[in-house]
Amino acid sequence: MKKKISIAIDGPSAAGKSTIAKMVAKKENFIYIDTGAMYRSVAFYCIKNHIDLNDEQAVEQAISNIQIRLTADNKVYLNNEDVSLQIRTDEVSLGASCVSKYQAVRTFLVDEQRKMAETGNVILDGRDIGTVVLPHADLKIYQIASVETRAKRRYLENKERGLEADLETIKKEIEQRDYQDMHRAISPLKKADDAIELDTSNMTLEEVVDQVLTLINKTREE
Repeated sequence: MKKKISIAIDGPSAAGKSTIAKMVAKKENFIYIDTGAMYRSVAFYCIKNHIDLNDEQAVEQAISNIQIRLTADNKVYLNNEDVSLQIRTDEVSLGASCVSKYQAVRTFLVDEQRKMAETGNVILDGRDIGTVVLPHADLKIYQIASVETRAKRRYLENKERGLEADLETIKKEIEQRDYQDMHRAISPLKKADDAIELDTSNMTLEEVVDQVLTLINKTREE
């Protein structure tokens, strides 16, 4: 029987972490925990209910009204409503970066993520999985790509979803998000000391997946 392991994939916005995590989870029959979707759900709830994202106290009070459920088919439910597509806009992406600065939001979601990860054979992606959420993960990957590559990927993603997209705007938003994520006071985006860095700028999805699968097999053997 294969050893049960936990995998943490961290990295900046639009580095393709979720796509890779989902593909690997499917191949390995792992549970995929989309932590970014959880932060996006909090931001979406606040935007929808006209709660000022910059008002930490108001956001903190909103948490008690929020229930998030992730399903095996990668659907995201916010208070029993399927918000899988609605949370993928650029406005919600920046909102997620904003609410993730607040300790109450992080405490609430980190607790949820740890509970979900207790079963083993899980893969989580985010910005502080290997450093904060699962510091004892069996395999930690820090996935990066150039701003240009990430902007192009997000642009094509948005086009596919039928969302409005402007390459230069997306590039600026990604740079803004990077700055926010790396400079926040609580759990900033950074590479864990024992993480393996994976630059995917010039790699196809299949090449990245193969690389991650190789790392998983190596981790199992250790």
